[in-house]
Amino acid sequence: MADPGDGNGGTPAEPGSEPRVFGTETAAIPIGSSTAGMPIANLERVIEARGLTRRFGDLTAVDGLDLDVFRGEVFGFLGPNGAGKSTSIRMLVGLLTPSEGVARVLGCTMPEEVEELRSRVGYMTQKFSLYDDLSVAENLEFAAEIFGLDRDRRRLRIEEVIAEYGLGPRRGQRPATLSGGWKQRLALAVATVHEPELLFLDEPTAGVDPDSRRLFWEKLFQLAAAGTTILVSTHYMDEAIRCHRLCVVRDGRRAALGRPVDLTRALEGRIIEMWARPAHRLMAALAGRQEVMSATQLGSRVHALLAPGAPPAEELVARLVPQLESEGLKRVGGVVADPNLEDVMVALTRGEELALGEKT
Repeated sequence: MADPGDGNGGTPAEPGSEPRVFGTETAAIPIGSSTAGMPIANLERVIEARGLTRRFGDLTAVDGLDLDVFRGEVFGFLGPNGAGKSTSIRMLVGLLTPSEGVARVLGCTMPEEVEELRSRVGYMTQKFSLYDDLSVAENLEFAAEIFGLDRDRRRLRIEEVIAEYGLGPRRGQRPATLSGGWKQRLALAVATVHEPELLFLDEPTAGVDPDSRRLFWEKLFQLAAAGTTILVSTHYMDEAIRCHRLCVVRDGRRAALGRPVDLTRALEGRIIEMWARPAHRLMAALAGRQEVMSATQLGSRVHALLAPGAPPAEELVARLVPQLESEGLKRVGGVVADPNLEDVMVALTRGEELALGEKT
């Protein structure tokens, strides 16, 4: 029978096996999270944070953060707005003094030794912060001089990054006249003109169109392949899954740490996808059940995260099909699906404590 869904279905619980489908048949199409990960052969720590805390009056923005980032990683900070990602980064680059705890970056204690670190790191802030009264080339020239490159090296690197980031036709433009994607490309060029060992990126693609975001991340992996360690904060799930490892931040605390595939694995067996007609009634029917922690509509399907203690996903789907049919829904079907990073975020923001990822 035809699949009533729209191609946003889940993958089977066991990779490589056929899903057991209840009710109307479907072709399960992968939407779950997966990554090959990165074996970290060189365990040289470029960032070490222990008990890192920052308070602003009565507000604790970062609360006891422990963190290790290894050389060559693309390491992600994932969390909602206000989770403490930007504050953490500002402490790591020496712009904020921790209220408690210690941080060492490339062997330098922050913020006491920030001057020794300045020429070895790049920092791209959350908001576009280049000079609108300077041209593209002049912004690069200014940054290269600030970072201490001598005249010959400055000229060489400016031409290299202009070519690398495709800025040649725009070298005389003011940044204010550039589109969002080109502004971010220029900001990344400025942050890397001095070839830093470590690059901090604070939500660098916020408000940028999907194609520009994709090209931006291609550049990040080119930098990583050349040996640059990258710490990037984001709240985009499609960006987070690209990272070698993730630190999920909630209310200023580290809620989870590990490879994306390992984080999602903790929720295996707790995701179902159902379909029926009419779809809006299915959404209401699932969202109101105590076995369901969260439900979201994906086209004509409903993707549901089961609550802790709920029956096994396969058993629950088999039970739900006749129940929903008895409630007047038509063409009811369901399948066990793979969890994704959004499911992990939902579980954590709902206060669930999961045994996720790494201990350190």
